[in-house]
Amino acid sequence: MTYLYQYKNQLAQDRLGHCITARLSDATGSLPHDVSERLRAARVQAVGQRKMALKYAVTALAALNGAGSVTLGHEHFSWWGRFAAAIPLLALVVGLIAINVIQDDDRAHELAEIDAALLTDDLPPAAYADPGFLQFLKSNGAQNQ
Repeated sequence: MTYLYQYKNQLAQDRLGHCITARLSDATGSLPHDVSERLRAARVQAVGQRKMALKYAVTALAALNGAGSVTLGHEHFSWWGRFAAAIPLLALVVGLIAINVIQDDDRAHELAEIDAALLTDDLPPAAYADPGFLQFLKSNGAQNQ
């Protein structure tokens, strides 16, 4: 909605400028040559500055088949600018890969510790799968207290 308001405001300013220009141009016939040349030079300079201002401040909204895009003025990045814009994305990807590798490594170490504890224990690994083993541990824990 803001863009529509700005567009209508710009159109109104342009119409006012054309009206003022027409009124001023009506009276230029009776002016001396040096004054009219200075006015012409000032007009050329003002139009040149207006074109530069529009080049940097233009906002274009284009819609094609339901897809839209907004272009803001002079945002054409050089390859350095594009590289600098890609650095945060690259840092994110490297960080996610590092987190994944670290978590995989930690999980492997945990599993290795559990396996080492099972294999070096006095009981055979099949004892841990026995349903009565939990009852044995509970009864021995109660007797030790």
